[in-house]
Amino acid sequence: MSGAESGMRITPVILSGGSGSRLWPLSSAARPKQFLALSGGMTMLQRTALRTGDGARFADPILVGGAAHAEAIISQLAAVGIATPRLILEPVARNTAPAIALAALAAGEDAVLLVMPSDHLIGDEAAFLKGVEAALPFTREGWIVTFGIVPSHGETGYGYVARGAEIGRGIFRADRFVEKPNGETAQRFYDEGGWLWNGGIFLFRASDLLAALATHAPAVLEAAAAAMAAARRDEDGPILPQAEAFQRSPSISIDHAVMEKADRVATVPVEMDWSDIGSWDALHNIGPRDEAGNVATGHVLAIDSRDCLLRSDGPRVVAVGVHDLIVIATKENILVLPRGEGQRVKDVVEMLRLRDED
Repeated sequence: MSGAESGMRITPVILSGGSGSRLWPLSSAARPKQFLALSGGMTMLQRTALRTGDGARFADPILVGGAAHAEAIISQLAAVGIATPRLILEPVARNTAPAIALAALAAGEDAVLLVMPSDHLIGDEAAFLKGVEAALPFTREGWIVTFGIVPSHGETGYGYVARGAEIGRGIFRADRFVEKPNGETAQRFYDEGGWLWNGGIFLFRASDLLAALATHAPAVLEAAAAAMAAARRDEDGPILPQAEAFQRSPSISIDHAVMEKADRVATVPVEMDWSDIGSWDALHNIGPRDEAGNVATGHVLAIDSRDCLLRSDGPRVVAVGVHDLIVIATKENILVLPRGEGQRVKDVVEMLRLRDED
């Protein structure tokens, strides 16, 4: 059953927050990865918005982002034909649960919301849309559905959701959520089967999400509701929730606030060539490789080198006789690290921040 057949179009909610720390130095707090063209000519934000561009299935999107990124959001979406997005500008970052609460309040209780991060890559969009259609009927029965990515290996960089009893064709109760596991546990999850990567994509009725927040995270709902009640909005401009009220919200993810606690949480497994591009290692995995396994972008040259990620938006980078390296150069910074150590970039950003504060 399609959204059009059911008489209800789905409202996409695109979360465009984030600090961009894991893809430093190319990405930064001022220009996080959703505003970058990391795979192909369009930015991640543009790709995400166009993924739900079918007007028969989907209503106009709601975007939630930081005030500092308003101009980038508006200009990038205008460039792909989305001229006047419904934009909610968070006065401060409070993680995904408060951001989703703002969108649910703005959409209205009857809306069915498809929540998507703005910085994920989906290679098989037909499989993604098929997952949406499979999950949609269950939202009318009060289920909050999370998209589970069928894993290709034991991955420590993602959270996991355990697939429970089948509640309908192609959809299962979500039995358990696990944060990013260590290597041994991730491999065990992969070997056992029944575990899915938690993709951070959700489908639900706004009323069910708001009711779950009222039960399990009332401080989040109270702060978001107060902020929206006192919000400012110029004609056709962004919605500006009141800062003082919104700051009272705990900073908490939707997983911790709702998914791990609510009774009617389901997961739909999908194989859609997904990546959150959460590290330079991930970008190497999805990028076009030469015959030696190198992924090269920009002003770079690889000689007798293999299995490297080489990218330069600044000076020429020449790699000679090396293997399994990541080298990222901008006009201001150069990052060099072994492949497999991409998650440590976040620690580098924190060290640099502390140094700058000294």
